[in-house]
This record gives sequence, C-alpha cells and structure tokens, in this order.
Amino acid sequence: MRLSLVAGVLGRLLQVFSLAFAPPLALAAWDAARHGAPWAALLPYAAGGALTFGFGLLAARWFHKAPSLLRGEALAIVAGSWIVVGHFAAIPFWWGGLDYFDGLFESVSGITTTGASVLTDFAAWDRSAFLWRALLHWIGGFGVIALFIVILPQMGVAGRQIFFAESSTATADVISPRLRSTAWRILWLYLVLTLAEILALVGFTAMPLFDVVCNSMATISTGGFSPHPLSIAGYQSPNAEWIITFFMLVSGISFPLLWIGIFRRPREFLRDGELGLYLAGFAVLSLGAAAILADGLPGMDTVRTTAFSVASLMSSAGFASQDWAVAPWTDGARIFLLAALLLCACAGSTGGGPKVIRWILTFKFMHRELIRVLHPRGVLPIRHRSRPVPEEALRAIVAVVAVFCFSYLVLGTVLTVLGTDMVSAFSASVSCINNAGPGFGAAGPMLNYSFLNEAGTLACTLGMWLGRLEFVTVLVLLHPDVLRKLRWRHQSAAGHDEP
Repeated sequence: MRLSLVAGVLGRLLQVFSLAFAPPLALAAWDAARHGAPWAALLPYAAGGALTFGFGLLAARWFHKAPSLLRGEALAIVAGSWIVVGHFAAIPFWWGGLDYFDGLFESVSGITTTGASVLTDFAAWDRSAFLWRALLHWIGGFGVIALFIVILPQMGVAGRQIFFAESSTATADVISPRLRSTAWRILWLYLVLTLAEILALVGFTAMPLFDVVCNSMATISTGGFSPHPLSIAGYQSPNAEWIITFFMLVSGISFPLLWIGIFRRPREFLRDGELGLYLAGFAVLSLGAAAILADGLPGMDTVRTTAFSVASLMSSAGFASQDWAVAPWTDGARIFLLAALLLCACAGSTGGGPKVIRWILTFKFMHRELIRVLHPRGVLPIRHRSRPVPEEALRAIVAVVAVFCFSYLVLGTVLTVLGTDMVSAFSASVSCINNAGPGFGAAGPMLNYSFLNEAGTLACTLGMWLGRLEFVTVLVLLHPDVLRKLRWRHQSAAGHDEP
C-alpha cells in the first residue's frame, strides 16, 4: 500500500472540505455587521478554512493519478478521510473552548451524523457554530450515502457488491457505471428532500428560519444536532414534530429505492421487503409504546410523541420531542425505543447501525441452521425477493451483524469500567456505534455526553467512527497482509518510484 498516494488523496479532500468553512464565516460576518456580534467570531472559520486548505495543499504534493488504486489504498482513504476531516472540523470547537477530546468528539459526531453532543451551555455559542454543526451533518450524510451505495459496492468490500445487488433491484438501476453520474443523482435527491423539509417547516410552523435550515439539514442527514438546547421539544410545535417525523422516516429509506420509486417505478416501494419491515417496525413500535403510555387506547398526542421518538431512533436521527428518561415513560415503553434503536434504518440510507436488511437475512440464516439440524443433507437456499442469496454474501452479512453486537458489549464494558453506570454505558455504546446520538440514563435525550471522562470520550469517538464505517473497512486495514505491504512509495528494481 502506497502511503504517499493515500496522503495525496486525503490532501485533495481537505482542499475541497476547506470550502465548507465559508457559510459559517459568511454568517458570522453578517451577524457582526448587522446585529453587532463580535468580529472575532469570524476567526475560527477563517483560520479553520486556511489551515485545512494549507495542510491539504502540502499533502496534495504526493497526489498523482495512479492507473488503479489497490483495495487496501482505497480502504485507507475511506477510513482516513473521516478521522482527518474530523480533526480539521474540530478547529471551531477547540477555538470556542472545548478541549481536544471534546472538540474531536463533537466534530466526529457531526461528520458521522451521530448527533451526540458534549455542549452544555448553548448560550455560549453563536449562530455560526450551530450552522457549522448542521453543515457537518449534511456533508457527512451525503458522504455516507456515496460511500455505501457507490464506492464500497464497486470494490466488493465485505460482500457489499453482491449484497446490494441481491437486496434491491432499485440499487442496481441507480448505480451507474460512471460514479460521477451516480453521485450527482444522489446529491440532487438529497437537495430536494432538504428543500422540501425547509418549505414544509416554513409553511406550517412558526419555527425561526435559521432553526428551520439547521434542523432540516440535520433531519435529512439523520444527524440530530439542533440549535435549540431542548432539541425539537423546545419549539412546542405539534406540526413540526409530524413533519420531522415524516422526513426522518424518509431519510431512513434506501436512497436508490427512493430515486426509483419517486421518479421511475412507484411499485418498487411495494416490492421491497426491507422497506416493508422498516415501516411495519415503525408502526408496531410506535403504537406499542403509545398503548403502554396511555394504559389503553392512546390519543393522538401520545401517538405523535411515540412516533417521533421511534422514528428518531430507527433512522438514527437522534432528535427528541420529549424526555423519555422520565415519567410518564416507563421501562415497558422504553423497551420499544431500545428495539427501534437496534432495528435501524435501511441499507443505502444515511442511517447507522447494522441495517434492516442485514437483520432480515441474519434471522433467515439462523432459521435455516436450525432446520439443518433436522435435515443435515437438505439443500436450503436463503431467498430474498424470490432470488437465492449467495453464501459468500450471507457470511459477510452475518459477520457484520456479529461484529456490531460484539462491539456494543466491548464499548459498554469499557465505559462501565471507566466509571459510568451500566444503563448509561451500554445505551451510549449502542447509540454511538449506531450513530444514533441519545441513549438512556446520563446519555438521555435532554442530557449530553459531557459526563464522560477523557478516556470515555475518546472511546465513544472511536465507536462513532468504527460504526459509521461498519467496522470491516477499518478491520481489514489491520490485517497482517496489509500491514506487511505498507510503503511510503513502491519502487522498481531500478530504484525509480512506481505508482
């Protein structure tokens, strides 16, 4: 693996990412000129943009157009981009007073669309900081979609190429042989959904325009950073809750399926088994929690509250319209929220976690293995959409689900050993790894992650990063076959650098 080439590509990425500092810089300048805000508020974004571009320019010296990227190099670029960008994105947070660990946690939480925050005093931060958080979500959400439905399937990493082809015909229709064409389709749909939510919130709620924009970007990216310290609960708007619930659900659907269903073949929505279970799970969990809270037939307000909370956790958006850590929420109702957190969103969406389709195929695999005990010589293919799923794809899917489950246990144990109570530790573990944001206990929806010490903050930051990459991308890089081939540059027998 040519590390110089990896550094060069990451340098190019930093140069592009430096443009993201422009909107908060412009907003800070506007607030200073029109509303008397301090001009010093421009400095974090001016310095952040300059430093990001400068370091990108230095690293890009090593960039050259190689005939082809080795798989290890491509994975290193993918894994490294989140950490490198996360560090430069943290500059405004460090400038604002957060220490290294908290600033990195906040930026990685944003770029991975997790939405877990360590901010305790929202009044100490200006509007440009909240716009920066929303932008990190929005940029990260698009990056997630492009990564998992365009880049990794092309490399066949962990069976994704077979997995996507077998799990949805819509995906195969959308993914163009030309990656640039596919990326533009995704970005166009991403923009349309963001603008649609902005228009809906402006038209049917009294939410301030700035908050509308920030909350809309956080919804479509399933991020969850809100400029209000009480999240969506702070607006006291039933209309806003219904609108955001709808767009959280939509954002948890496969974007290739959305493209095909909206613009080409609407019947694909009815044929997709993953979407069916996703929506059925939302309905059952919402109504189940509402029935427990109402101790009988629930009213519309109760249904709205539970529907919002279930959609928030299933899609991994992480918004809150009510504090489910206190009454009237009971443990019986919270268990439905835990189920929503574990069920996750659909593959090809901005949501985190193992994804619904993997759970479907994993349970089919487990059912088949039980039947195999009775019929050891039987031919028992697992089918999805009336087609057999290849065994290599099944092994990869079950392995990913197993790694997710094991990681919940590991991170939860680490946080408990570091002094966090078990409920807070294990719910924070699942929420961070699934990129969902809030959990239970000290990590509840109206609280934040400031209760963690430095080691716990770093552990959760790594959990968000690994969960966003679904572990395999990083674990492959730690394989001895990859580590043995690490080189700054490959050289020919004559001593000349080779690409």
